Amino acid sequence: MNVNPNEVHTTNDPNVTVVTDAQLNKSKPTPGHSLLATISTIALLLIAPLIALSLTLFVFQSYQVDGPSMQQTLHNEDRLIVWKLPRSWANITRHQYVPNRGDIVIVNESGLEAYGSVDGDTKQIVKRVIGLPGERVVIKDGVITVYNKQYPQGFKPDEEMAYGSVAEMTPTTNEVDVTLESDELYICGDNRSNSLDSRILGPIKTEQVVGKLILRILPLNKFQRF
Repeated sequence: MNVNPNEVHTTNDPNVTVVTDAQLNKSKPTPGHSLLATISTIALLLIAPLIALSLTLFVFQSYQVDGPSMQQTLHNEDRLIVWKLPRSWANITRHQYVPNRGDIVIVNESGLEAYGSVDGDTKQIVKRVIGLPGERVVIKDGVITVYNKQYPQGFKPDEEMAYGSVAEMTPTTNEVDVTLESDELYICGDNRSNSLDSRILGPIKTEQVVGKLILRILPLNKFQRF
């Protein structure tokens, strides 16, 4: 008996389904389709690491706190997410990136051999922005006062900004009177009695700022947006 492959032959058995050769051939992947799927998979495996690397270099990066200088805001081994896009955009457009006063930032700092850094290495430190370009910063009797055009008589950021209650937990040491250049920032740790910052290192350049803290993700019970 000859069977036409384009016909569907049925049977009285409800548990049996008969399909044509055309339908079977349609379900089989063609060699071209398989090759395209393989190439797509390989491309994805190659591109994914590049995307991840680009995000880390230019958009955001994970950091872990090392040391007590930002207590009681940040603690040793806290895991942070730092937003780097404004710095990356400033590099591309050749403009100055100036974070806001009160921002917590990651800063590249060299010349710290006396403080445990390997000779010639640049260390990254986490601090809070206190003084902005062009301002005068005075520390006297444990009080920080910032003078600028808006506040010619000066204002006290530790007393007037939201973070202040944390900074006031430890005394602010050192006597300082410095006027910042147009490309300089004054940074301090919140743990004022145990922080290597501008009181010792002097003002930093705005170009040293890597990015600003936006999230603490670990430990989970201390998850916080900044």
